[in-house]
Amino acid sequence: MILITDEIRAVLIANGERFRRDPDFDPPPVVKLFTPDAAATWLIASAEPDDPGLLYGLCDLGVGFPELGSVLLSEIETIRGRLGLPVERDLGFRADRPISAYAREATSARRIVA
Repeated sequence: MILITDEIRAVLIANGERFRRDPDFDPPPVVKLFTPDAAATWLIASAEPDDPGLLYGLCDLGVGFPELGSVLLSEIETIRGRLGLPVERDLGFRADRPISAYAREATSARRIVA
């Protein structure tokens, strides 16, 4: 499965460019990635325009400490769950609030609630 399509990448980069102009920009996540056989989840909101493989979003490795931060797409692509399954893109995910709201909820719940 292609985790970040060209269409998704374009939106992520546009969000990254807007972050450069407006540090208070609070977009909704564009894509949700997850391990089907483990508890890791990523809600990705932007990509670095000069390095689109560097993503920014809410990262939850399934150990009770979700956090906003940067992650490399190349690292996500190497992760496998207990059964050896690769990370997948949630095809049905549609964000309904900004990334900061997901982060607040995840901090309270100690996991991403999406």
